[in-house]
Amino acid sequence: MGRSTDFIIWFILHYNSEMIDTHAHIRKGEEIRIEGLDWVVLSGPNMAESKDNVEIAKMNPKLRAAVGIHPQELDSGNIDKNINELDKILDENPDIVAVGECGLDFSENPLKSPFDKRDFQEMERLFRGQIALSLKHKKPLIVHSRKAMEETLEILGSYKNLRGVIHCYSGGKKRVQKVLDLPGEWYFGIDGNLTYEDGLAEVVKLIPKDRLLLETDSPELTPLPFRGEKNYPEYVKYIYQKVAKIWQMSLKETEKIIDENAKKLFGV
Repeated sequence: MGRSTDFIIWFILHYNSEMIDTHAHIRKGEEIRIEGLDWVVLSGPNMAESKDNVEIAKMNPKLRAAVGIHPQELDSGNIDKNINELDKILDENPDIVAVGECGLDFSENPLKSPFDKRDFQEMERLFRGQIALSLKHKKPLIVHSRKAMEETLEILGSYKNLRGVIHCYSGGKKRVQKVLDLPGEWYFGIDGNLTYEDGLAEVVKLIPKDRLLLETDSPELTPLPFRGEKNYPEYVKYIYQKVAKIWQMSLKETEKIIDENAKKLFGV
């Protein structure tokens, strides 16, 4: 890298800010790299890691726990049991900031055959069970939707008072308004692929500034200039920088808007 590039990277990493990563995965014992961040939401993909999130968050004031079950973690025989267990965890830990990630995923699970109609019905039951927890405990939803955006929006649209974020939004320009038209209050989670996908930049231009959240989904979706390497929450800085460029605003102004969005949704 040239000297100018080195300086840009140094500036972003050491910029005095309080940026927020609204979606990350950090397992017990892993390195926690959150330099320069105000706080990070730990997304819950399954029962074990949801429980770990609660414990990890208790040990670090910059970490906030979410609990949930990812659609590809579907265990058809234990849906009711798992929902009841999540309910108990939420009862016992009022500092949990969200339910999820939960939703629909019609991509092929590498551990199983592609999802069939019965899988969808069970996946929907798991999703709706977590929606019920969101409403009961008054916590926002972190929604995962992969190759299932229309079906996801149809389910979300059947509830009146939901709030949440469409994690790693991939619905394109044509579905931005559909998300905004959902009952309740919905945000768009944008990840590190914004730094190298021109089409996603065009989507961001259509998202109202007060509905945008930024997330790393670490350790996946690493932004430039570290694409191909392991991702960390502190790399959310590069996504903020890209949004500032798209919005043609200063980094400080961009940060203020996006951070207020995160605080409003998650109540932190």
